[in-house]
Amino acid sequence: MKYVIMFTSTPSIDAAVAPETLQEVYGQVFQWFQDNEAVIEDSGAELQPVETATTVRHGDGGPVVVDGPFTEAREAVGGFSIIDVPDLDAAIALARTWPMLGTPGTSVEIRPIVTDYSQFEQ
Repeated sequence: MKYVIMFTSTPSIDAAVAPETLQEVYGQVFQWFQDNEAVIEDSGAELQPVETATTVRHGDGGPVVVDGPFTEAREAVGGFSIIDVPDLDAAIALARTWPMLGTPGTSVEIRPIVTDYSQFEQ
């Protein structure tokens, strides 16, 4: 089953991480992608910081464009990947090995991908 795994962190905590620690963690992240390449269908992308976000949202007179992320959450999505594993338990097991989980304020959100659109067929 395919899932998107979204890597989140807390920008204010990220900013306090020492550069040498960050370098070490990124090395672990690159190794994690190599170790799990068999189930990573698409390595996705790392996103630029939330300050670079632009959001288009509903407005009474039509879509409104605003600077910044669409939520006021402390955590922000920093990247994503698509994995193909047998079930949610396998996805959770993989997510639990994400190297950045050793850094406070980080998490991995797992969501199944919609693959059946038959309800929209006429």
